[in-house]
This record gives sequence, C-alpha cells and structure tokens, in this order.
Amino acid sequence: MSAGATILVADDDRAIRTVLHQALGRQGHTVRSTGTASTLWQWVQEGEGQLVITDVVMPDENGLDLVPRIRKLRPDLRIIVMSAQSTLLTAVRATERGAFEYLPKPFDLNELISVVNRALSAPAASVPRSVQPREEGERLPLIGRSPAMQEIYRALARLMATDLTVMVTGESGAGKELVARALHDYGKRRKGPFVALNMAAIPRELIESELFGHERGAFTGAVQRSAGKFEQASGGTLFLDEIGDMPPEAQTRLLRVLQEGEYMTVGGRTPIKANVRIVAATHRDLRRHIQQGLFREDLFYRLNVVPIRLPPLRERLDDIPELANHYLQMATADGLPTKVLSPEAMARLKQHRWPGNVRELVNLVRRLSALYSEEIIGVETIEAELADAVSAMEPAQASSGSADDVSLADAVDRHLQAMFAAHGDRLPPDGMYDRVISEVERPLLALALGATRGNQLRAARLLGLNRNTLRKKIKDLDVPVVRTPQARRGG
Repeated sequence: MSAGATILVADDDRAIRTVLHQALGRQGHTVRSTGTASTLWQWVQEGEGQLVITDVVMPDENGLDLVPRIRKLRPDLRIIVMSAQSTLLTAVRATERGAFEYLPKPFDLNELISVVNRALSAPAASVPRSVQPREEGERLPLIGRSPAMQEIYRALARLMATDLTVMVTGESGAGKELVARALHDYGKRRKGPFVALNMAAIPRELIESELFGHERGAFTGAVQRSAGKFEQASGGTLFLDEIGDMPPEAQTRLLRVLQEGEYMTVGGRTPIKANVRIVAATHRDLRRHIQQGLFREDLFYRLNVVPIRLPPLRERLDDIPELANHYLQMATADGLPTKVLSPEAMARLKQHRWPGNVRELVNLVRRLSALYSEEIIGVETIEAELADAVSAMEPAQASSGSADDVSLADAVDRHLQAMFAAHGDRLPPDGMYDRVISEVERPLLALALGATRGNQLRAARLLGLNRNTLRKKIKDLDVPVVRTPQARRGG
C-alpha cells in the first residue's frame, strides 16, 4: 500500500501544493490538492484518499480542528499535519487529536516522503486514537523553532499519552526541568502533582529519606513520620534532577523501586506501591560514569528508556530573538519596565557563545529590564554586559587554566588521575584503554558533525576517515547526529 495511493493535500500555499504534487507523484502516488478545509472535508466524506496531508492555518478552518472529525468519520485514514507554527503546543495538539505525524515547516522533502511511506504501510492498529482536546491558553513551556527543537517537540508529543521513563541530558542552564514540566503539564498525569528533587543539593545521608520518606524514630532527629518524594508525587510526575550525583547506595534502592514497582520508607516494614512517572535529568556523561564505576549500568538502562538530548543554546542561535523577546515580555509582566532590543543588539546576542545557556540569557534580559533607563537597548549596552560576563568568568578560568595554556595531553592526564583517585585503593574496571579512547573519540566526532551540520560525508573528510568507518563509530559510540533540514518554502 506504500505505492499508488491517493493522497489528499490541503494547504493555502499554492507553491507547497505544487512541490507535494511533484514529489509524491514521483513516488507513484495520485495527489488531489486544495487550498481550503471545506473541500478536503468533502473529499473525505466521499471516501476519497488513503492519506491526508493538511496544513494548520487555512482560510476557512483550522486544520487541527478538522483532524478529530476526519478520525471519527474514517478512523483508518492517516493524517499528517504540517505547520509553520512550529511550537510544542502545535505538535502536542496534533498528536492529541489523532494525527499520525506532525511536520514543522519548512520541511525536508525526503523526510516527508519517509513519513508518507510509514503512514501508508502502518497497520490500522498502530494508528493513534484521537483524544478529547484540552482547551489551553497559548502557554509556551519551551521556546524555539530551530530544527533541533522541532525534533524535541515531536518526541515530546509522542510521549504525552505514555508513562514511559524519560532521561533528559544537556548542559546546565539548557532547560531540562522545562522539558520535564512539559511532559507533566501536557501528559496523562497532568492532574497529579509535579515534584522535583535535585540530587546534587541533598546531603548524601538524607537522599533515601528524601526519596522514600521515613518513619518516626527511624534515625536520630526523626521525631515524626515524613512522606518522601515518591509519596508526594503519587499520581503525578517525579523529576529527579542531576541523577548523576546520586550516591551508590541510593542508586541501589532506586533500582529496586523501578524493578519491583514498590518501596519502603526508611525504618518502615510495609511496602508502598509506587505510582509516579519518572523523568530524570543530568548534565553529566553517565556512560563515562558507568565506565568509572560511579553509576550503575542497570539503573542507567532503567532510566534511559526514552533519551532526550536538549541542545545547548549555541546549537540553536536562531532561537535567540524569540527567546529574548519572550523573557522581555515576562520581565514586563513581573513589573519591570518594558524594553525592546535593537536589531543590532539582537544580532550581537546571536554571536555570543552562551556558556550558561538559556539561564544566562534569562539573567541578562532581567538585568537589561531592571538596570537600564532607555526603552530601546542598543548594541553598546549588550557589548558592555557580555564583556562584564566574560570578565566575571576569567578568575575561574585562570584557576583551572585556560584552553590556550593547557594541552590536550595535560587535560587527559588530569582526567585520568581523577579517574584513579575516584576509586581510592581499588583499581578502575578492566578495559580502561578502550574506554579512554572512546571518551576522546565521542566528543571529537560530535564536534565534527556539529560543525558540518550533520553532513556525514563532510565530517568524514574533516576527520580523515572513511565514511563507512565514521558511520560505524557513530553507531558504536552513540554519537548524536542533528541534521539541519533543507530550506523549503512554508506557509
């Protein structure tokens, strides 16, 4: 059924319709296209087509509102939703209403064709059932329309109706808790509590009590029973931030809870059924921690059911104007004076490397709103603020040695010494040579792929590797590949 199908296309943009006619026609499909939702609905009522591709914004009706009606009339008809409103809410609403897939505009034609083939060949049982859409205000828990963020939106939309455990990785300040909150606020447990626990902020001797609670008299100072985070989050979501900082003994207990689905309070004797969705997050490389014996491999695989990598801000610089304007509006809502960034100032923000990620941008925006009298912030002000930020970081860089002063060999030597020191009198696990080589290879490959925008042929030439060798290393080392879609006109 993947070839020779009739595909119904609804898009107000004639150029998009023409592109789809040509691309899908070359695949052997028959394409009927229209610029209105009413015509599309008429074709569906008449039994036309095996697949629908519809835009969201059309002159006579919102395409998302049409999806549940189509699903009710013809449950087996697959629907692909396209939109230039490339936000998390659009992806979630498309999935909630029963769309087979959501594609942001501009889209890559090869990806569209791949999605079309999957939709046409999918068995009927795998087509998602639509749910009653929720009336939501335009709250945007995650901001940005870059290709990297679009992949995250699509992944999150697919996860909303599940209870799967999610592992969010990313640098400090990238917004990992926002991902966890989005999974909760738009997921099936949204009516339950959202409880967060930062493992790095809890003394190691108190982590088990914080997680599982304790009974009166369980230890010195336990004068009354206390509910732990698992109990507080019952029916909702438990967000375990900085999971890489969890001490080994607490890792063992958490693993047991994930395996058995129940836990006991500290000092308790009666098992309590765990009823939470777990979202974990870390800025650390847990695979390296596993190699060093600092994190349990079995716990990692229990938590890493669905991995989501949140890109640092420097990998999505095109999102900065939208982010900056959003946080300027938030500052105004909090009572700070209204500010606007000049085009030159905004361009300068996009040139910064943002070591502190989105958190650094938020702090800068709030300083601009609070400390400067001018309504329009110019590039000179941005230059001064960014220069102050760099100056503030210089003492820390000087204490650790700058990149120019420290050779790669010196950095590796310090790393290896720390690895041995972490094991005290014991030796690190066997196979150390391969682990160390892979730790150097993985970031090298990741940086090369990032510099070439995911183009593996160019990255192979840059590295001096055979393309097949690079592909094998990407697979073996689990190197993330973010491809920048080709530019296409979108409506």
